[in-house]
Amino acid sequence: MLSLLFKLFITFLKIGLFTFGGGYAMIPLITQEVFNNAWVENTDILIDWIAIAESTPGPFAVNIATFIGYEQAGIIGAIAATLGVMVPSFVIILMIAKAFSKFSTNIYVRGFLKGVRPVVPGIILSVGIMFILKYVFEVENFQFGNFNIEIKSLIIFTVIFVLSRLWKKAHPVYLVAIAGVLGILLFGVI
Repeated sequence: MLSLLFKLFITFLKIGLFTFGGGYAMIPLITQEVFNNAWVENTDILIDWIAIAESTPGPFAVNIATFIGYEQAGIIGAIAATLGVMVPSFVIILMIAKAFSKFSTNIYVRGFLKGVRPVVPGIILSVGIMFILKYVFEVENFQFGNFNIEIKSLIIFTVIFVLSRLWKKAHPVYLVAIAGVLGILLFGVI
């Protein structure tokens, strides 16, 4: 049990330490780690965990770490994983806050941050494309001409996309709730 708690802590410490750009940018590393550690059986379960973590209040990284830790080792596992993912950000933010005036004018720090900025949307975009391919077009490993369209998922995706463009001030909670209701109607009722 102690070795599992240590592994949860170290794994999420590494995820928290080496991910720039927030929760969505963590998804590729989280995916790799949960499969390498055999904490999840298939992509569908991981996607469900990601959906739950994103749909609940609080930061995505903390939610997903807490959920995976709890699934592996109960409450103490949730604490270990959550502390692991939080410690790097906490320490780095403390260091930056303490020396912000020096960092903000340092040419190397500014260059690093300018270099990292375009990577973050790219990572988020790649995760979004992976989700669309997997859940709208039912593609596990993308190859041109080798996919089916999941019509119900495509309908939900299209409705939420259109709503988000037309209803500019729509709170994400409303869009998630609408998507959930559509999911219940399309997948549970019809």
